[in-house]
Amino acid sequence: METYSMTQVETLTGINAHTLRIWERRYDFMKAHRTDTNIRYYSGEQLKTLLNVAILTRNGYRISKINNMSFDEIHKLVADIQLNNPGNNNDDIHLLTASMLEYNEEAFEKIFHKNVLRKGILNTISELIYPFLNQVGVLWGTNKVSPPQEHFISNLIRQKIIAAIDSLPLPLQNSPTIVLFLLEGEDHELGLLLSSYIAKDLGWSVVYLGQRMPSENMNDVVLQTKASVLLTMLTTPRSDNFIEKLDFISTKTNTTILYSGNPNFTDIIKDKTNFQYLPSPEAFINFLKNFPS
Repeated sequence: METYSMTQVETLTGINAHTLRIWERRYDFMKAHRTDTNIRYYSGEQLKTLLNVAILTRNGYRISKINNMSFDEIHKLVADIQLNNPGNNNDDIHLLTASMLEYNEEAFEKIFHKNVLRKGILNTISELIYPFLNQVGVLWGTNKVSPPQEHFISNLIRQKIIAAIDSLPLPLQNSPTIVLFLLEGEDHELGLLLSSYIAKDLGWSVVYLGQRMPSENMNDVVLQTKASVLLTMLTTPRSDNFIEKLDFISTKTNTTILYSGNPNFTDIIKDKTNFQYLPSPEAFINFLKNFPS
């Protein structure tokens, strides 16, 4: 049985630990389990219920009223909210989280396609998929969910992004080129795929190298493709020596290196003037749109 710490529940639901403790004391619907050392933890079913409760409270329902509802009543109300109030991004993130916990592809498809129809692929990626992956820890490998859940949702999203990339037209011959790659030892590719779609959608020529690219080959790639920009993601600690290699490539080829990733590991580059940190998809979009032609 999947179990979740209070910190995980807090992150995934947006309900802070103090509120969870108060609810546990005052209401009957949610009592945390306890370890032998008296540490709170929650089951997968409890987490799914709390995701629904978070949606209800955000839409004006008082917790005292929710306490008197059955689980079926809570689920029905959430379904009604999804149908009648389709524009709440936080609600959709919680519904995506629930679909991941339940391994429910149909629920995922429903939320994904609703957003694509309403605001298109690019905005669905930047406003829904990226925040969702960041919140549940899949994007940077921070292990807020179990490996099977991570693989399930990652592969569903991967399929969607690859299909979306394939549907885009080829760039114009004079388009600027960006090279996308992951460092040796990096396996979390979703962020790179999302970036690939964004760049190609905005008319850039994308050279997608994928995972575990040896650093010694990057210089040749940049020279041969005449790339204007490099983009990589950092999810694991990197040595100073490796960063110096990237710095050398950037300096020698006069190429900007964009990077994003786990903030715990990106500080190592912060003093490099030819590197630029991307905190969000919006920052990447703005960079690409404003890049001098």
